[in-house]
Amino acid sequence: MASFILSCCSTADLTVEYLKERDIKYTCFHFTIGNDTYPDDMGESISHAERYRRMTAGEDAKTSQVTVAQYVEYFESFLKEGKDVLHLTLSSGITGTLNSAILAKEELDEKYPDRKLIIIDSLAASSGYGLLMDYLADLRDEGKSIDEVAAWAEEHKLNIHHWFFSSDLTFFIKGGRVSKTAGFFGQLLSICPLLNVDFMGRLIPREKVKSKKRVIKRIVEKMVENAEGGVNYDGKCFISNSECLKDAVEVADLIGESIPALKGKVKIFDIGGVIGSHTGPGTVALFFYGNKRED
Repeated sequence: MASFILSCCSTADLTVEYLKERDIKYTCFHFTIGNDTYPDDMGESISHAERYRRMTAGEDAKTSQVTVAQYVEYFESFLKEGKDVLHLTLSSGITGTLNSAILAKEELDEKYPDRKLIIIDSLAASSGYGLLMDYLADLRDEGKSIDEVAAWAEEHKLNIHHWFFSSDLTFFIKGGRVSKTAGFFGQLLSICPLLNVDFMGRLIPREKVKSKKRVIKRIVEKMVENAEGGVNYDGKCFISNSECLKDAVEVADLIGESIPALKGKVKIFDIGGVIGSHTGPGTVALFFYGNKRED
């Protein structure tokens, strides 16, 4: 049995089953569709397909992060049982949940002075955040201490690469991430923007690629350029997608052709309710271990 609790938020975009299998605990963000609010529980309260259907039909989607009170209750459930906790938050470049977790820690440190509650900014998102947690679970299972696992996370979190593309700009335009003018011409010309997460954990547009076929090729080229060992990479690789599984499978297949050790080994997940509320359908995200993100 692990000597400490390894924890994240639901925005790690894995599955309930996968998190249970890896013994990773989690607490949920929330999102609202129309007048209904749901926990971001990886499709259990409302299916991903139904959520996108309602968004596409015109219902507004809003999200809310984990509150200080929610963190206090969640962390205390472990601390009062005598467990230490290592918790990684969704990137501070995307949300303010890190501050909420720190405030909860300050309150609980006074109440449980003999326990460790370590908070780390993952600088990661979606299944890239999940990929980082997966690596940490490996270290924990090898018998590493909470301090050793925390030190590895701080040292290596920027080695987790995040590359995204979207073939549907509707919700990027609606959320103000793409201007209406740029979005109009982008859709007219079949532009699929290629983005990544930078060293500050922010989502940054990198290239404008014409056509889905070309952007799928380009995202795999980015992996070959940045993955540890290039075409000889044999580490973990996750993909998440928002209601475009066919595109995600095409990316995974091309990875298998380009990086032989990964053929048939790429894991594909769904983008969850919170991040999917911002991307809408049509987004594919690719995650792997590589050189340190420096820009």
